[in-house]
Amino acid sequence: MAKAKNERGLADNEAKAVARMLRISPQKLNVLAQLIRGKKVGRALADLEFSRKRIALDVKKALESAIANAENNHSLDVDDLVVAEAHVGKALVMKRFSPRARGRAGRIEKPFSNLTIVVREVAAAAEA
Repeated sequence: MAKAKNERGLADNEAKAVARMLRISPQKLNVLAQLIRGKKVGRALADLEFSRKRIALDVKKALESAIANAENNHSLDVDDLVVAEAHVGKALVMKRFSPRARGRAGRIEKPFSNLTIVVREVAAAAEA
């Protein structure tokens, strides 16, 4: 007796990619997620390419993965794709300690983040 197959959580015209354990705080990563939300994928890739943020390379990689998933797994047209969702979640936080004055210790937190990107195919006539 096999377990019942999970229903697909996305619509037929959507594809997603998840980047886990990115070494940046969710607050900083959300700045880049806001940058690409709602844009056509070509424009979003260009914005990430020329962004000066260190993590932009990893976000670009995740977006390219979502585009590849849409093209190869769901047979969607790449030219009509739009970044429908880009949301950031918390992952683990590494705790480190730094020596402070008078024998005390200061706590340093090194957070990790998860990034989920959903791309959606929209009709070209709807945008015009």
